[in-house]
Amino acid sequence: MNNKTEIFDLITTHLVKDPAPSKFLTELSKLPIFSNEPYVMLQRMQFTPQSPVHHPEGNVWNHTLLVVDEAAKRRTQSKNEKVFMWAALLHDIGKPATTATRKGKITSYNHDEIGAQLAMQFLHKFTDDDDFINEVAFLVKYHMQILFLLKNPRFASIEQMAQTCNAEEVALLGLCDRLGRKGVDIEEEENNIKIFIEKCKAYS
Repeated sequence: MNNKTEIFDLITTHLVKDPAPSKFLTELSKLPIFSNEPYVMLQRMQFTPQSPVHHPEGNVWNHTLLVVDEAAKRRTQSKNEKVFMWAALLHDIGKPATTATRKGKITSYNHDEIGAQLAMQFLHKFTDDDDFINEVAFLVKYHMQILFLLKNPRFASIEQMAQTCNAEEVALLGLCDRLGRKGVDIEEEENNIKIFIEKCKAYS
């Protein structure tokens, strides 16, 4: 696997076809190529810790694999499965650069904003499809809006989000993000998504 376009197409195929893309991604992560650019941006997730309170599943890579598998269960609900699945894979690509321990707590402030920039850099290594790249990056940028709107409204940017993203696509990714953790209340998370979509209607 040396041709970047071929690898990109292979990853895409597994993301949009496999019932559990994490199996392929786990095998990919064991190959020497995973230490090279741009894959090293994914590899760094393996060494990035998360709050054990909010993420008992462990590091960012563990979480990402769970999210990708949750997304695979729901990808047919998306308006663009390719965009949606790549956004699921890259949604926390900004965490390695932003994770720090503050007052004894592991945080990753602004990982959504930084992640959008890094997602663009990552995908530009494989494709010149700017529409695709931008759509993925916008989903990465706004994937935290559900949490912001419901718990910290002052951090929400729903009106700005509405100019570039479909709220239901953000909600779908956000649901997979929330479910890609151990010990979650599925019914509560699904209800939060409904509340988010309803609140977003005021901005449409």
